[in-house]
Amino acid sequence: MNNKNVRQSALAIALAVAMGASTGASAAVELYNQDGTSFSVDGYFNAFYVNRDDKLADTRDSRIKMGFLPNTIGFNFSKDMGDLTLGGRSSFWTTINDSLDAPTDTAIDVRQFYATVDGDFGQVLIGKDFGLYARSNIFLDEILMGFGSPGLPGGVSFGNIRAGYPYPTPSAQITYRSPDMGGLKIAAGLLDPANTATGTPSDEHAAPRFESEMTYSANLNDVALTGWLNGRYQSSENGATTVDSTGVGYGVKASIAGLTLAASGFTSSGDNPVLIGNGAVSEDDADGFLVQGSYAFGANRVVLSYGETDAEILDLETESTTLGLFHDVNSNFKLVAEYNMYEDRSRTTGATSTEADTIALGAIVTF
Repeated sequence: MNNKNVRQSALAIALAVAMGASTGASAAVELYNQDGTSFSVDGYFNAFYVNRDDKLADTRDSRIKMGFLPNTIGFNFSKDMGDLTLGGRSSFWTTINDSLDAPTDTAIDVRQFYATVDGDFGQVLIGKDFGLYARSNIFLDEILMGFGSPGLPGGVSFGNIRAGYPYPTPSAQITYRSPDMGGLKIAAGLLDPANTATGTPSDEHAAPRFESEMTYSANLNDVALTGWLNGRYQSSENGATTVDSTGVGYGVKASIAGLTLAASGFTSSGDNPVLIGNGAVSEDDADGFLVQGSYAFGANRVVLSYGETDAEILDLETESTTLGLFHDVNSNFKLVAEYNMYEDRSRTTGATSTEADTIALGAIVTF
């Protein structure tokens, strides 16, 4: 299988727990590979039994839901054209959590639909893909394939979104990625800007949103190290109102034998620290961090995760603690058991708005 087929696949990154934009999906099924042209399909399916104790409402609720990653099917193609390789990916993400809300109308969204041009110069991506800001923060999360903190009814759980990092919203973009330069990789992209001055299409943008990410990987005395730094900037204007949005994400991960330690964080101004999108915001600040440790032994991996977000812009303080056990039945079948404690409160009044403990037992099938 041509590794460039899925070089930018978020699912590939999730499955391989790999860095940024450098890996192919080992679970993908190659359907065609002839005369320099290849086509493959990958899939991710999951469901969790979820039991939640809502401390404020004094209720306990049981549900069958999906985890932090939605159920997904992706299609990848690649074609050698002399000095260039043309590629592309389309992936379709669907919820199973709307079963009773919309019995015959399951929501499907397209988070990736792009083409790539690869050469000695690196890669240019055109189309829709996840953003660069906070990208590695979320894709290198040790509980990415788990459940994490509660989400919205009818949607996915939130993992550590709003409790350690924001979501790298899929956006229309033109992005350049450098070749691997001794473990160093650089990406920079122009993305469709969000309307943050008034939240309406009448906002003016003298320039598109700019996002970038730098990653570095090395192996020092059997210690595998990965570090990253990413950011975004845009300015949105409507009449006398101007909102400048900035954000910086960062992190480091170190692994030796079966032990992995990771720490990441972000700081932003004029950005929604949960979901970046259209909507009027102020230039208030937000920041957060996530610390994690995991240990793998045999077919098992135990994870302890703790994250916080302090958002002046949303008048919100959150904290989320997760203990998880991941067991590989085989290379395509995984079992998950998690216990999560999540709390959020008003940062001005201190009043608690959410306090919930969640037990999640799930199964994941990939191909």
